[in-house]
Amino acid sequence: MVVKMFVSLIPVFLFLVMLLYLDSYKLVSKLLLVICFVWGVLSAAGSFYTNTLLMKHLDVSFETYSGFIAPLVEETLKCTLLWILIKKNKAGFMIDGAIYGFAIGATFSFAENLFYLSQYADSQNNLMVWITRGFGTAVMHSGTTAIFGILCMSALNRQLKLGWASATGLLAAFIIHGIFNQFLVSPVVSTVIILLLVPLSITLIFSASETSIRNWLELEFDSEAGILRMIRKGKFASTKTGTFLVSLKDHYPGEVVLDMYCFISLYLELSMKAKTMMMLKENDFEIPADPELSLKIRELNALKKSIGRGGYLAIAPVLRMNRKDLWKISMLEKM
Repeated sequence: MVVKMFVSLIPVFLFLVMLLYLDSYKLVSKLLLVICFVWGVLSAAGSFYTNTLLMKHLDVSFETYSGFIAPLVEETLKCTLLWILIKKNKAGFMIDGAIYGFAIGATFSFAENLFYLSQYADSQNNLMVWITRGFGTAVMHSGTTAIFGILCMSALNRQLKLGWASATGLLAAFIIHGIFNQFLVSPVVSTVIILLLVPLSITLIFSASETSIRNWLELEFDSEAGILRMIRKGKFASTKTGTFLVSLKDHYPGEVVLDMYCFISLYLELSMKAKTMMMLKENDFEIPADPELSLKIRELNALKKSIGRGGYLAIAPVLRMNRKDLWKISMLEKM
């Protein structure tokens, strides 16, 4: 019984620990990770009751249901929380999207396998069944949700709409889950394939994502430092960005344009601080406390409200504020 529990419940969490170790920038929020764990259990319970209800009312075979309908139900429920986190800008890169997704899938499979153990542990003595569930089914559940997060973040970072990104991610998760449930090859072969492809794919994506983050940090930091230096030297008006802001005087009141200058200066300061914190985290340095940080963030939000939506949209291209740039400010709010 102990061996069955170990091989069916533990492996997927070892993979999760590996992913957290690979996250050298420590982008994942511990609170959100706990919420993902809880959601994994809740989505497993919701899937069980939904599947039980649908199977009673749908005139389809168990094979058809498990191959086509169950994957849609389970992946939709698992990915709902991850979709909310991405929409609320709580994930900025593929790495944290993958970890949150893998965490949801891990606890989903944990709850599912715990149910199977309670029902069939005594009657099913074939250890290979529990190895397959622990190394195959569990990694599949975790991998599909992680892939949803990866595809969503990848699409959004390429400026695609969230609806399209979500549909693509959910379709990929559904197809992988459905094919796994079809048993086109033996369960052991399916387990080996999942065990090789999912961790390897996520590890390669992590490597590419870390390179992207490092390039983003270096290029953006130098650019922002240059603009901020020109502002503080009183030479900002001579830059292309400054010239653009001067032209806004014809469209906005003087006090609004002044607030735009203040917003840009404070945004750049906070942006550089966020990047500095990420670099300190990567190298395991302690992040010094900043008692004025919360005050500066409130001031930034007040300036954003003061310049209005039109003013904000006017300066957003100047600062190249995409999802990653907005995410880093939200990261500061949690410090």
